[in-house]
Amino acid sequence: MKLSVIMPVYNRERYVVSALRSLVRQRDAADLDIIVIDDGSTDASVEAVRSMMRETPCIRLFQQSNMGIAKARNAGLRQLPPDAAFVSFLDSDDISLAGRFKADLARFKADFDLELTYSLITLADRIDDERLEPTPDSRTMTLRGISLSAALFKRQLIDRTGQFDEDFEQAEDTDYLLRVFETGPNCELMDAVAIYYRRHAGNVTKEHGGRVRNNLRAIHKSMRRRKADPSLRDVQGIFELKSPADWQML
Repeated sequence: MKLSVIMPVYNRERYVVSALRSLVRQRDAADLDIIVIDDGSTDASVEAVRSMMRETPCIRLFQQSNMGIAKARNAGLRQLPPDAAFVSFLDSDDISLAGRFKADLARFKADFDLELTYSLITLADRIDDERLEPTPDSRTMTLRGISLSAALFKRQLIDRTGQFDEDFEQAEDTDYLLRVFETGPNCELMDAVAIYYRRHAGNVTKEHGGRVRNNLRAIHKSMRRRKADPSLRDVQGIFELKSPADWQML
């Protein structure tokens, strides 16, 4: 079975090889198809991706001018092959845990009607890029939160949900996941970590004012959709703090 993973990239030469390596090591779980969309990087991100492609034919690279994260994700959706049965995402500075896809796909095999698994994420401020895991001195926090990378979608659910809203400069993932969960998909909340979310100075989510404003906008749009269509459901289960830590996600 084919599993496509969409990875948007913008100026991530420092991290993208680690992100790709974390996916490639899971090729035993499925027929892996890694779709990299470079969104007009001005650093050596493209060269870094191509260095991986020489060793790993399952990586496909597409380039576009800088148009923003939502358009990059949509470009990835347009490149999904017809035989992709499952779809996931990974940001180009994060790490997908070893064995994650094998565990999730086993749940789909056990339940034919399952449409979505949704797992935990661990935030970490220091990651060992050789071992692909947090360093011993890294501050970490584990939670269930807004993260496309924590989800493994059956292809039919992706097709039903449609494209990302390109009016969002940020929080396009919040809007997308709200739209997914509003439809009440057959979903299993996995009590396992799917990704290490790397905290660093370049995180878009550290732009606090814009992040809050766009998330509120996504929530407001969800409320309007549910008011207009009573068949849509209130979204439950996306947020869950698993291990409180001595630092705050700012």
